[in-house]
Amino acid sequence: MTNSSADLYSLSSYDYDLPQERIAQAPVEKRDSSRLLKLNRQTGLTSHLHFSQLPDLLNSGDLLVVNNTKVVPVRLIGRKDTGGKVEALILDYRPVADAGPGEPFCCECLVKASKKPKPGSRMVFDKGLTARVVEARDQICLLEFTCPADPGAVLDEIAAIPLPPYIRRDGEAPPCNDKDRYQTTYARHKGAVAAPTAGLHFTPELMAAIGEKGVETAQVTLHVGYGTFMPVRTDDVREHRMHSEFFDITPEAAQAINRAKDQGRRVVAVGTTSVRTLEYAAREKGRVVAGSGMCDLFIMPGFEFNIVDVLITNFHLPQSTLLMLVSALANREMILQAYREAVTHEYRFFSYGDAMFIE
Repeated sequence: MTNSSADLYSLSSYDYDLPQERIAQAPVEKRDSSRLLKLNRQTGLTSHLHFSQLPDLLNSGDLLVVNNTKVVPVRLIGRKDTGGKVEALILDYRPVADAGPGEPFCCECLVKASKKPKPGSRMVFDKGLTARVVEARDQICLLEFTCPADPGAVLDEIAAIPLPPYIRRDGEAPPCNDKDRYQTTYARHKGAVAAPTAGLHFTPELMAAIGEKGVETAQVTLHVGYGTFMPVRTDDVREHRMHSEFFDITPEAAQAINRAKDQGRRVVAVGTTSVRTLEYAAREKGRVVAGSGMCDLFIMPGFEFNIVDVLITNFHLPQSTLLMLVSALANREMILQAYREAVTHEYRFFSYGDAMFIE
């Protein structure tokens, strides 16, 4: 089965039908009890498992690469100076982390209000946190915040986790503790405004079982941005411009990954964020280079992978850059067929949903 070159770059080629009820609104009770669709990208053969069976799919000597970013609470509810309700979602956490008590800091934010805020208008939140609109463009505004205490600590106390727009809460009692469940158990470095969702299925016990199998683990960091939910608006996907996200790869992680490749061992990436981090860091020399920076790599069919052999990933939105990424690793038609099979077998889709193992 081969991709048709005429279809590879058409946005409509990455569409599929998904019933609304297949979009998971909450995670399963136990993280690793989610389902796992195994796909062989050479044969197209599939099998239906549970995530707890992942150690059976891994080989001794494999290197598992996870993204240890930590989702930060950045969704703020407050009031405009005119009294109306306003919601602000901070899109870049780094200015928050860098600011001290009383120091002003500027962040791009998604702002929801009854009327578009004007430059110079102010917003008031709990614990003395205030914001002034510096620039307003469509839904995204540049806000200058001031906070009498440590801004990060205040956000931890008053802000909510920024769930994806397809997860509905509607003011009702949530079906789960999102601050806990929309976070991997190995999250370490604060900065993401969206979770690396393939990692949500792992438990400490499962990680221990994987280690006992003789599988090595390496950690990288990519702070997932809200741009991961932004739709592709160009009919020719090659014209799409990818959002940038901060990444960091330690020398120890780079050495472990390059050693695995040199020894012919499989590199198993947990999530599309790990894939993008690894392939971006290896884009020039074919080997992972330690360091940090901004990753804007857009992986679509035709991309040549230098590092990743196996991908563990959730099911992705129609016409999304993430669906294009998995279609680059496997075959687009094969991926869409697997998605149709997952719908038929009533898999749960997107962030709180089930997963795939593509080998």
